[in-house]
Amino acid sequence: MLILGIDTSCDDTSAAVVKEGFRIRSNIISSQTEIHKQYGGIVPELASRRHIEMIWPVVHEALKAAEVDLQSLSAIAVCHGPGLIGSLLVGCSFAKALSYSKGIPLVAVNHLEGHVLTPFLEEPQMDFPFLALIVSGGHTSLYRVEGFGKYTELGRTRDDAAGEAFDKISKLLGLGYPGGPVIDRIAKDGNPDAIDFPRAYLPESFDFSFSGLKTSVVNFLKSNGMLESLPQPYIIKDIAASFQAAVVDVLVRKAERAIKQTLIKRIVL
Repeated sequence: MLILGIDTSCDDTSAAVVKEGFRIRSNIISSQTEIHKQYGGIVPELASRRHIEMIWPVVHEALKAAEVDLQSLSAIAVCHGPGLIGSLLVGCSFAKALSYSKGIPLVAVNHLEGHVLTPFLEEPQMDFPFLALIVSGGHTSLYRVEGFGKYTELGRTRDDAAGEAFDKISKLLGLGYPGGPVIDRIAKDGNPDAIDFPRAYLPESFDFSFSGLKTSVVNFLKSNGMLESLPQPYIIKDIAASFQAAVVDVLVRKAERAIKQTLIKRIVL
């Protein structure tokens, strides 16, 4: 069984060929980082237009790298959401056209379900049930997974996703885009205990909230006169480390609470 997978849910145009559900024959990604970094975040209209340009070259390269042709495919899988609507339209329209013209079955894949099941690419025989913590640019969610297609959402972000908060703080500090990698790198040389940024534990639920943390960083910079001119590098390192520690602390504590409450000791990230 050979599946061509297509993903245009956000800014990367991606295609892969997978055999028997977990053997990755090819995985081609066209990044748009250079396009969006000057804006400090993803511009949906620019993302959609770039997908239109790159969708066929990326799919063609994925097929070529996997050494298969369209006639060899068992099905085409495409991400149909959640995501940026314009970007999703490009991938879904392309996949439907390819499916219709070549008579290949089409499978719509939920973005978050794809995240939840990615551990099976490395552990095909992994047992149910397990807890799944999704931490990405647009989503921060916690699920109880009983089986294929059997998911219970325990909690989700009420405002910003963790990755979104990283991007916004990185832009505020003038560190560039995407924010996650650069803050993580700088934080390694900083003191995570330097600034006591708040943690929104929301003890009554498994939900997450990062907007208050983001506001706290803004207020810290404002109260110390750092908004007009960027703080010194050594201060930025401490801000980055303290901010990242606050995010990770909440993620870990929520996961620990879920383990204790559900008595499920297997967790995937």
